[in-house]
Amino acid sequence: MLSDLLESNRFWAESLSARDPDYFPSLARQQSPNYFWIGCSDSRVPANEVVGLMPGELFVHRNVANMVVATDMNLLSALQYAVDMLKVEHIIVCGHYGCGGVRAALSHQEFGLIDNWLRSLKGIHYQYLDKFDNLNIDEQTDLLCELNVKRQVTNVCHTTIVQNAWHRGQKLSVHGWIYGLKDGLIHDLQVSVNDFSQLKDAFVYEV
Repeated sequence: MLSDLLESNRFWAESLSARDPDYFPSLARQQSPNYFWIGCSDSRVPANEVVGLMPGELFVHRNVANMVVATDMNLLSALQYAVDMLKVEHIIVCGHYGCGGVRAALSHQEFGLIDNWLRSLKGIHYQYLDKFDNLNIDEQTDLLCELNVKRQVTNVCHTTIVQNAWHRGQKLSVHGWIYGLKDGLIHDLQVSVNDFSQLKDAFVYEV
């Protein structure tokens, strides 16, 4: 029932206010997160909770399969706000094992509009096709989840938003993580990018 959600909200707000009466008034005055999280819309991966951060400490964008698409104005607007206005120092692309969107991209079934959104995942699968030999569908899904995170990290770094920040000398790093639904643990995929030197020349913009 929706009334249960409203009651839970009141309990949550009263609990925080009891611990710190200035918590919400302070939060209302400004937000100053140090992290921008690009994650999947999956309801099992609540961004703030899995990293133990409170409201105001993590700026979040979520979409199906944690994609960074060059024509997605929603993502790009959030990214620009995070980088240019909030001055976050860390951008985290976080996927998760067992992602339904990734699994859909591995199939030949038509699902509707989402097929167009996930088309680039099919391209990643085809590019690394030899790595999928002798894997069952669950293993294939998890491998593509990892490859997808790595690709989205590079996509973030290829935006003029991130590169302009580096040109300005702004401290900014992009990281690739993946979350395990079965154990609640996050794994660093060791693909962090801190500056232009880690990018291929073809994707670097000059000022």
